[in-house]
Amino acid sequence: MRRLSIFTAMLMFSFPILVKADHPVVVELYTSQGCSSCPPADRVLEQLINKDDVIALALHVDYWDYLGWRDEFADPAYSARQRRYARVWNERSVYTPQIVVQGTEYMVGSRGDAVRRQIMAHEDDRDTVDLDTSFSNGSATITVRPRGRNVAEAAVYLVGYSDGEEVAILRGELRGRTLNYVNIVESWETIANWDGRSAISIQTQNLGDLNYVVIVQEAGQGPILTSARVTP
Repeated sequence: MRRLSIFTAMLMFSFPILVKADHPVVVELYTSQGCSSCPPADRVLEQLINKDDVIALALHVDYWDYLGWRDEFADPAYSARQRRYARVWNERSVYTPQIVVQGTEYMVGSRGDAVRRQIMAHEDDRDTVDLDTSFSNGSATITVRPRGRNVAEAAVYLVGYSDGEEVAILRGELRGRTLNYVNIVESWETIANWDGRSAISIQTQNLGDLNYVVIVQEAGQGPILTSARVTP
């Protein structure tokens, strides 16, 4: 995974917001190039990538690599994240394709209608957290602050993803097919653990040429509290 140089400072929020971020619904697709059932779900995700009210992310897992084709986008960390969700939900196993909406609802990733219903159900969620970002000279400033009281402790993630890539698959269940993959997650970094009480400001450096989003998720991989794109 691409590693980032991150300086984190916690302080009371005392300076003006430079960019007010929107707070879209986060959709995570757990997928694999070694899974014959995944292409329809990959297309569902592709239909979401240009929606301003959605952050659509493809996390490629590695547990199907033994079938004969190693997914070049897979990372054991994404398989581990999916397994943590399963433990939170008291599920005994994981599967692909799986879509997780806003860290709470999960379903078979090819069920496009169900995915869209869940997105709509979360569009009117009331944020308990304010999230603001600014970007300058390859560095982002991210500020998180509670909106009122009783905000849960949370992890603040910086997620980097590429636009997409076409892949010719030579072996495994999808051998002989050339498939297009979009919004491929290449890094998922915890940049702060937030207490939910005081404002926190985080400075990132050397972001590189990926696309980036910030996700604030309740500790223990609970509900996603808010999210925003990080853009120049």
